[in-house]
Amino acid sequence: MTSGLDHAFGGIVDQPDILVLNMPLPSDDDPVLLQRINELSKSNTYFQLDIQIQKLIQMLVAEMKSSPDDLLLSRACNDTVVALLQRHISELKTSLRDSRFDLAQIDRYIEQHLAHKISVAQLAGSVFLAESQFHMLFKEQLGITPHQYVLNKRVDAAKRLIEQGNLNLGQIAELTGFSGQSTFTHAFSRLQGVSPSQYRKRFS
Repeated sequence: MTSGLDHAFGGIVDQPDILVLNMPLPSDDDPVLLQRINELSKSNTYFQLDIQIQKLIQMLVAEMKSSPDDLLLSRACNDTVVALLQRHISELKTSLRDSRFDLAQIDRYIEQHLAHKISVAQLAGSVFLAESQFHMLFKEQLGITPHQYVLNKRVDAAKRLIEQGNLNLGQIAELTGFSGQSTFTHAFSRLQGVSPSQYRKRFS
C-alpha cells in the first residue's frame, strides 16, 4: 500500500518489530476508533505490541501484498489493525495509569502523617496524581473512598496502641489523628463494634 491511498495501515518497515501507520486526518464520518488512533499518533507515542498482535499484523500484511488491488480486502485489514491497536492502547493507558497508583507509597504517607489531618489532595500528591483522578482510581481499585481508608488506618493504629497498654485513650486519639477523644470513640465503636475502653479490657 502506498501513502497516497486513503488507508489506515501503511505496513511494517525493514525492522519487523516496528509498525508504521500512515494515518489520514480524522473527519466527521471517521469511525471513533480511527479518531482515537489519530489522537495517539499526534503524541509521537511508542509502545510495545504483544506477540499475538505482531503475528496477526504480519498475516494481514501478507494478505494485502498478495492482492494489492483488492480494496475491500485492504479496508478489512485496515479496520482489523485499527481495532486491535485501539484495544491495545486502551490496555496500555490503563496499565500506565494503574502503575502510578502506588498503594505502598500511599500507606507510607499515611503512616508518616497519621497524627495530622490528611486530605485527598495530599494523598494524590504523594503519588503524583490529580485529586479527581486519584479519587476515581482509589474507589475503583479498593472499593472505598480515600477518607474511609485513612479512617480505617487510624483505627488500626489505635488498636495496636491500645493493645500495647502504655497510653491513655486521649493520647491514643491524638497520636492517631482524631480531633478529640469523643470523635475517636465514635469512629472506633462504629468500625469495631466495641468502644475503645471495652476493647482495652480484652488486654488488661
